[in-house]
Amino acid sequence: MAEKEPQDNPTMNVAQRTRTATEDERLLQSPAEAPQAEDFTRSDPWRVFRIMGEFVEGFDSLARIGPAVTIFGSARTPADHPQYAQARETARLLGQAGFGIITGGGPGVMEAANRGARDAGVLSIGCNIELPFEQGINPYVDVAINFRYFFVRKTMFVKYAEAFVIFPGGFGTLDELFEAMTLIQTGKVRDFPVVLVGSDYWRGLLDWIRDRLVVEGKVSPEDVDLVTVTDSPEEAVRVIVECYEHNCTTTGRIDYRRKRTAEEGTTEGTPASPEKGDAQ
Repeated sequence: MAEKEPQDNPTMNVAQRTRTATEDERLLQSPAEAPQAEDFTRSDPWRVFRIMGEFVEGFDSLARIGPAVTIFGSARTPADHPQYAQARETARLLGQAGFGIITGGGPGVMEAANRGARDAGVLSIGCNIELPFEQGINPYVDVAINFRYFFVRKTMFVKYAEAFVIFPGGFGTLDELFEAMTLIQTGKVRDFPVVLVGSDYWRGLLDWIRDRLVVEGKVSPEDVDLVTVTDSPEEAVRVIVECYEHNCTTTGRIDYRRKRTAEEGTTEGTPASPEKGDAQ
């Protein structure tokens, strides 16, 4: 069967087609480099309204989707790669368990996950982002939401998900992984499993965290337990389902905030406050 082609997404390709900077690029531009006679609609105060509008659109579109899982991974993974098949199967099993699927809406692992959601007949969501090159949204997305600001899009990935499943990927995938670990470590989100699929791929990174960050005291030994590593779609789904049903208290996953609570003798059931250095 021939693979479906990505659907064109003109609103996300304005910068590429007009050879101008993306909205994110303009926002992060140094004031010293910004044009002095810039139109007010390109100024930072005006951008606040655009940013607010993106939050409103995202909240409005996703507020009633029900339980969902966000799946990340490389946009460069081809459809005949084993990781594509794994991502599709993981999303299908999550869909059968009652979860909608959220991705970045692009190709590769994102397409595979949206395709798995379609296989299971559950809601398939794609949160697309404006980039400085031509792009489209994969054909397996039911609900497409376009974003111009990365931080707004990242909020949606976390706020409307019960868990992250992370397949091998590049800088964007690693960014989402470490943001999730930081949010869990600092107590911003709770009962939120992060599952890494592909033990060979992730082994080097986790070994580095243990051998350098833990040994040098940059993170606590328990912080490595913030993620679950597996090669099995079934195991990934089991971890998420058990955490969703039991608030991560019976999955065998260490909630080190509760461990600190017990050690420090603070009020039972109330997680200890994160340490100041946790996010540094």
